[in-house]
Amino acid sequence: MPTKTHHYRTNLRWTGNTGQGTRSYRGYARDHEIAAAGKPAILASSDPAFRGDPARWNPEELLLASASACHQLWYLHLCAVAGVTVLAYEDAAEATMEEEPSGAGQFAGILLRPTVTIAADSNPETARALHHEANEHCFIARSLKTPIRHDPTIIVAPG
Repeated sequence: MPTKTHHYRTNLRWTGNTGQGTRSYRGYARDHEIAAAGKPAILASSDPAFRGDPARWNPEELLLASASACHQLWYLHLCAVAGVTVLAYEDAAEATMEEEPSGAGQFAGILLRPTVTIAADSNPETARALHHEANEHCFIARSLKTPIRHDPTIIVAPG
């Protein structure tokens, strides 16, 4: 079967010129907007540790949210195929980034902690095992070099 190719386009616009451009490190805001055709803009900035606006999304949060959302979407698909009825899904995801003395850095790890409620007639062992399979399919997880761990909680709804 031939490989399918998907293309994505986004637009980024820096909105942080406070009048002097980047004349000095402290003289500009890190604010920017991320947009894609037909979608509302995401107001973003850098992490507050790097002079960013804490009220805006930062790239690190967006990466973590992407990993969490991709895992969830694959997990729901695999559960539907395997006969596990998911009634609710929430994830309290966390990530750790290590910054080097030079200022460069990378994510050291991602922890997804989904709480999944399944129907009484669904198999909790299958529901737990499908998290591993979802990670093997997730486009984001497969594209990252940082390890992604899972600590799922499976709740069986009353029958």
